[in-house]
Amino acid sequence: MKNKKLLIAILCIFVFDLPGAANRIRQNFDFDWQFRLGENGDFREVQLPHDWSVELDFDEKAGGASGYLPGGIGWYRKSFMIPASYKNQKVSLVFDGIYHKATIFLNGKEIAYHRYGYTSFETDLTPFLKYGESNDLKIKVDHSEISRWYTGSGIYRHVWLQVTNPVHVKMWGTYVTTPEITESQATVKIVTTIENSMELPTTVIVQQRLLDGDGKIVKAEGKEVMARTTLKLDKEKTAEVVQNLLVSHPKLWDLDFPYRYTVETIIKKGGKTIDKYLTPFGIRSVKFDKDKGFFLNNKHLKLKGMCLHQDAGCLGTAVPDRAYERRLLILKEFGTNAIRCSHNPPSPEFLNYCDSIGFLVIDEAFDKWKSGYYEEFFDSSWQQDISDMVIRDRNHPSVILWSIGNELAEAKLKDDTGIERAGMLQDFVHQLDPSRLVMLALQPGFEDKFASVTDVLGYNYMEPRLIYDKKKYPERICLISESYPYYSSIREFDSRDYDEKNPWNYVMEHEYICGSFMWTGVDYIGESSGWPSKGWPSAPFDMCMSEKPRGGYFRALWNEKPFLGLYVIDYNLDEDPGKDHWQAPGMVHDWTFPYQDARVMQIQTPSNCDEVMLIDPRGKVYGPRKPRDYINNTIKWNQPYRPGKVVVIGYKDGIEVCRDSIQTSGNKAVRFTLKADREQLKADGQDLSHISLNLYDEQGIPIRIDDRQVKVTVEGNGRLMGIDSGEMRRSERFSSHTLPTYLGRAQIVVQAGRMRGQLKVKVEVEGMASQELVLLVG
Repeated sequence: MKNKKLLIAILCIFVFDLPGAANRIRQNFDFDWQFRLGENGDFREVQLPHDWSVELDFDEKAGGASGYLPGGIGWYRKSFMIPASYKNQKVSLVFDGIYHKATIFLNGKEIAYHRYGYTSFETDLTPFLKYGESNDLKIKVDHSEISRWYTGSGIYRHVWLQVTNPVHVKMWGTYVTTPEITESQATVKIVTTIENSMELPTTVIVQQRLLDGDGKIVKAEGKEVMARTTLKLDKEKTAEVVQNLLVSHPKLWDLDFPYRYTVETIIKKGGKTIDKYLTPFGIRSVKFDKDKGFFLNNKHLKLKGMCLHQDAGCLGTAVPDRAYERRLLILKEFGTNAIRCSHNPPSPEFLNYCDSIGFLVIDEAFDKWKSGYYEEFFDSSWQQDISDMVIRDRNHPSVILWSIGNELAEAKLKDDTGIERAGMLQDFVHQLDPSRLVMLALQPGFEDKFASVTDVLGYNYMEPRLIYDKKKYPERICLISESYPYYSSIREFDSRDYDEKNPWNYVMEHEYICGSFMWTGVDYIGESSGWPSKGWPSAPFDMCMSEKPRGGYFRALWNEKPFLGLYVIDYNLDEDPGKDHWQAPGMVHDWTFPYQDARVMQIQTPSNCDEVMLIDPRGKVYGPRKPRDYINNTIKWNQPYRPGKVVVIGYKDGIEVCRDSIQTSGNKAVRFTLKADREQLKADGQDLSHISLNLYDEQGIPIRIDDRQVKVTVEGNGRLMGIDSGEMRRSERFSSHTLPTYLGRAQIVVQAGRMRGQLKVKVEVEGMASQELVLLVG
């Protein structure tokens, strides 16, 4: 890659890990693959990331845990040329993630095997390559085990071709920490692992330079901030170099100012640069206090968190980077500041976005230990799987905690087996990264002694139990690792009380609770409550990232921007209810009902305003009322249903700051609109546009009671990724080109091709004139 600027323009976020420079080459390897499901049959062309399960028909026999989508065995193959000039270099493939049990063959030889489906790994191709001619790569993926949630199947994250000098910085071979930070100066400690894959010893110079957020060299008193070390390497060995840099008046990484520096590691031999490796990092301090909770850069804040699975509706787990970015930007605007990756390490691109947008992250190794499907692998694999997570992710400033397990069977054992196991895992993580604390997330019924092992303890659905325990164990640092989104428990040892006091209230009332992570932030495939539901429908955001009425409470309390929601309880709402304690009352942002008898309806208005006024369809004014006088900052208004318009107005210091309204629609949808979040896409074969489709009546009022069938056809430079509506009970496969709207809405996802031109999206809605949306790709 001679033209670094061109590489950045093409790959955008992809270059954050290891941009090409000097003799180091890093190329995207996602294109021109072929795939076959099963041991026999024909191959077809696919593009990575790829999830074969999300393309299949729903099969009730596959079970609700997987969203009724089968796994199986899949084969990938790709032919590729390696230039003769790459000879005497190290050539490898870096896989961001394959789910799972991946066996890799090159030119007819088995060269590697990787079991865990959520960790990245590097495979050395060098000894098996044919230089200057075609090479045949095959990968067998075995998704035979059943997880507790939808995992997807296949090579569902990016793949990179990497070429380095035989003497180079090892993959994920830098470890950057900032052990001392003051307003005037910060110490940057760099531990670098250098690999010599030659059969001869060698001597090199390892040089570290610091770049600012614009890529410019950082200087102090007119001189570059730099460290140099001469290193002798034995043949086919690795060695570590420890160096320190001092940064004057450092700019701190923060949620509102996620500033990142970059360590530039240069290896020189005989005066020539043979490798260059870039490590973005942030200067920031993190503190968990037993009495005061969480601090970032010595500023107290609450972790306003969401647990997330990695799938994204019709995309399955093969989530293009733009979908990650869009999701996180929406959650950031909502008021979320923390993400728990449940229950597995995320993609490196996801963490790059958390770094650059400004999120705090709990990075979690896995769900169970010696129970469930992981039981047979624990003894042989736990160390490798944890190491893969920590070593890859420990330079991300967004990561504040390592989680070593969730809802473990060991937590309920009377003997010390679980204690010893938890201590073993925590000690190992501390060896790999002493700069961060370690936590566990526990379910109701755990043993006290087990809960006292890790640095931080996460309580799942147990706010009263946490408060009870804190009195017994005042030294314990704790947070809510999973909370119900609406109801809460009120007894210490019973998590199902269905109390309307939202669990977030407990976090606000007790300073020592570091924060809470709602289960879950976004609806996901799998963990179905039963056919025909294909997944988890109880989040404040559906799979399209459309905000539901149940999210209004959190928007009001997590966001400083004035907010006033307007929602009507509709007990006849046709929605997937999900599992009992994760439910919320059926609510709609609408004033259209079939009643002719002026029956009383309950209107809820969550708000962070001082006062709220309501105007009914007759123009009668109610209020002002103060949200803080009501549970969950949510005023409840009881109003008879009369067609027309309802308006609510929010005030601060006596001045109107926001308002909302709902209006009765007609009974028939007569037109629809299309709105793309991006009308111009990069011609990189990766970029996405999310197109919102909404139905309206003859007066231009949104209509939710007359859903219609939608058909999408795509022509030109791109492809249709799928159609979503937020409805978990869909019968059409996720890859279908047709789908009915749900509550008057649908979302179309298209992906750009790799050539400049136009992408035409033709949309036909039952009973209406078709429309065409033209997107530019360039």
